[in-house]
Order: sequence, then C-alpha cells, then structure tokens
Amino acid sequence: MSELNKLTVSEARELLRKKQITSQEITKACLAEIESASVLNAFVCSTADIALDRAKAADKRIEKGDAPSMCGIPIGIKDLFCTKGITTQAASRILQGFKPEYESTVTQNLQDDGVVMLGKLNMDEFAMGSSNENSCYGNVINPWRCRHDARLLTPGGSSGGSAAAVSASLCLAAIGTDTGGSIRQPASFTGITGIKPTYGRCSRWGIVAFASSLDQAGPMTKSVRDAAIMLESMCGHDPKDSTSHDLPVPNFESALTNDIRGKTVGIPIEYRTEGMPEEIEEQWARGRQILKDNGAKIKDISLPHTKYALPVYYVIAPAEASSNLSRYDGVRYGYRAVLNEMDGISEMYEKTRAEGFGAEVKRRVMIGTYVLSAGFYDAYYNQARRVRSLIKKDFFDVFDQGVDAILTPTTPSAAFEIGQMSTVDPVQMYLNDIFTVTVNLAGLPGISVPIGTNSQGLPLGLQLIGHPWEEGALLNFAYVLEQEAGFSGQPTKWW
Repeated sequence: MSELNKLTVSEARELLRKKQITSQEITKACLAEIESASVLNAFVCSTADIALDRAKAADKRIEKGDAPSMCGIPIGIKDLFCTKGITTQAASRILQGFKPEYESTVTQNLQDDGVVMLGKLNMDEFAMGSSNENSCYGNVINPWRCRHDARLLTPGGSSGGSAAAVSASLCLAAIGTDTGGSIRQPASFTGITGIKPTYGRCSRWGIVAFASSLDQAGPMTKSVRDAAIMLESMCGHDPKDSTSHDLPVPNFESALTNDIRGKTVGIPIEYRTEGMPEEIEEQWARGRQILKDNGAKIKDISLPHTKYALPVYYVIAPAEASSNLSRYDGVRYGYRAVLNEMDGISEMYEKTRAEGFGAEVKRRVMIGTYVLSAGFYDAYYNQARRVRSLIKKDFFDVFDQGVDAILTPTTPSAAFEIGQMSTVDPVQMYLNDIFTVTVNLAGLPGISVPIGTNSQGLPLGLQLIGHPWEEGALLNFAYVLEQEAGFSGQPTKWW
C-alpha cells in the first residue's frame, strides 16, 4: 500500500487492527516523507531509530490484540515538550544542547499507549509568535501556496511546525500547545483540525512554560475524529501538576453522534469586526447555516468585554513569561555567553540572555517586567486580571442562557506571506489572535475546523467554543460542521 503517511489516525487504526499494514511500514513512510520535505523546516530533530524501535514494539502489542487506539500511530512532538534524552530547545538558542532527564506527562501518556515519536517539531521561540518566524531553527514554511503564486506563506504559530507537518502528511498527527491561539490559528492556516481543551484537562508538567495560567496542550490532526481519539490518549489527572483537574477522561470518540438537534449555537456580535474579509464572513455565514440545517438554533449573543481581550492578554502573558523565563541564566544548563576575564555573575546573566533570547522573547519579557514593576503592578497587571474575570463571566453568562456552543471565525485572514507582518508594527501581528485569546483567558475548550478556501485557494477555518470540561459535546459540533462542509483539500506538493 502506497502513501501510508497520508492516512488519518482512524484509518491507520483500522488497518493496523486488521493486520493489513504494520506500524513499521507507516513509520518508514513518514520518515521518508520527512527527509524529502526538509524545505518546509517542520521537523528540527529526527528520532528515526527510536521511532522504528517503538513501531516494532507497537506491532507486537497490536498482535496480542489489546492495543489502545493510538498504538502504532507515528506523530510529531512540538519542541516545547520535554522528551527524555532528546534535545528540547523550545526553538531558543538559550536552551542549546538541553536534553531533559525526564518525560513530559503528555508525551509519557502517548508513549504508554504505544504512540511512535518521529521527532521534534519547529515552533516560535518559547511559543511566542503567530507566524513561526521567531525560531532559532529558522522559519517554517506552509505547504499551501496561493494559486499561480510561488510566494512562501506562514503556517501560523506558535505550533507552526506541528501544523505544517500534519498538513503535508509528514506525520499522521502532532501535538501542539495553545496559549492564545497557537493550536487553532495554525490549524486554520494549514487546513487541519486543532483543539485546545479546557485548561487543566491535559497536564502542563514537562512543557516548557510560557504563560502558566494560559498554556494548554492539544492535538493537531487531519480530522475531528482523529482529534477525539488523540485527545483521550493525552488527557488524565497528573498529581505533578497543581492545575491538573482530577476528572475522569471520557471516550471522546463516542460523543461523535452527528446529532445536534435542539442545541443552541451563539454568534457573538463583537466578532463582526470592522474590515473583516468578505470571504471569512461568507464562510462564517455558511457555518451558521450548516448548524441550523442540522437542527441547531442560531442565536445572536453579546460578549461585551471581548474588545479588551487582546490588551489583557498582552499584559498577563508577558508578565507570566517574564517570571517563567527568569530561570534561564546560563548557570546550570543551556547556552552560556563567552565572558571576558573581568566579567562577573551579573555580566554573565546579561550577555547570556542578550545572546540567547530572540527579539520577540526579549520584547515580551521587557513588557512583562515593566507591568510587574513597583508603581505599575496595580495599574496594569492587577487591572488586567480584573478584566480577565469579566471576560470569563461574559462566557458563563451566555452559557447560563442556554447556549451550548459558540461559533466564530478562527482567524481574521488566511495565511499571509513570510515576512509580511514581521516587518511592520508588532501589534499587527498580535491581531492574528483577536478571535482566539478570549478562550485561553476564560480557560474554555476551543476547536478550529477547516471549512473551505478563499479566492486564492488557501484554507479558512471556523472556531467553536464550548462549555468547560465538555470537549465531547464540542467535538460533536465540530464533527457536524466537518461532515457537512466536506473540506477535503490538501496542499499541492511542490517541495
């Protein structure tokens, strides 16, 4: 069977269980594709030997007939997840050569279920970015291109390597992290599915921290069913993470009934922003009609504090980043600057951080340090925390009114050209998260589903937002949208 790398997780699972293919065969197909797609710069560390060993072990487990759903499935791991004995840099020079002596809980859960790790995936440095241009490894390239146009496009960020790898079928699925849209935005830009679960559903232990109250791991896959299968494998209570909730993990796949009759879908009036491209508005309207035709009630809702979401996010996230990144000083591990004879400990800190951190990370650390400083803490950070509570209350007020899910665009545009945003005001880049940051601030689950393409042939996604801890119901809404929209687009191979 050819092109095994193009299988979905559910397709591969069925063929593996029927003994029609082996995990080793799929893994070899993916490894060959990764090697031929180096121009995309999605994978930054290949673990071919480990992958083949795990594939062989998975085949033995499948042969015995008691393998979990994800057993034998080759995936990519975002460079933010600590993997024991394997380079983990968070795409930053300051973690150069760092090989953890421990495994993150999420990757350990997947490993316990027999998942095959193909390697580590590129990303924006410390997950700070919306275009995957802030990486010590260089830019990730979107496998999609505009019609009749050879310009290189961004895959989005920060999980751009994960999105590009799944979209280009370098792996069957990947894991990413989402702090303000870093799973959903790149999923939309590359025509795949990406879900950010409820904050606390997946353990953060062993994930290099950006903003601790916002970060959450999630799957990036070729279909909603695949996302449901993979999410179940990733989840679980973790006593090593104080924010991990001790709740049973549902069978998310069983929730995909395709039945949303009698449910209510909210359409936030605040998301109808000035200057929104007509093509995105058309796809949003199409999504509303699909859900209505399948028995859902469509209701206009108001989330009045949405307009403050971006300013709040860009106070809270940098503040937490400033605190989290203060541990990188060149003393115990990672990069250390070359010092002069007269340099002391302060000079070592200054030079190491100046040379080790990239420009975007420095910008956010400086902002975060400023808003946490004496005289500005109450004016900025505490004020942002208070408004964050109001943003969260807006969602819960709407849910209390009987709304079961909220439908919005995922991004304000399709994928843009590499370098287009990075050369202008950074605020223009931050606006890419305008539809996604509220979900992180409120700790809610959100999913992006590809719905169609624009006039240039680039994918567009719609976002669904659900009740906390009800990822199953959210996935079912997404499943209806996916099945009815019928998006089956794949990038034309040019690499």
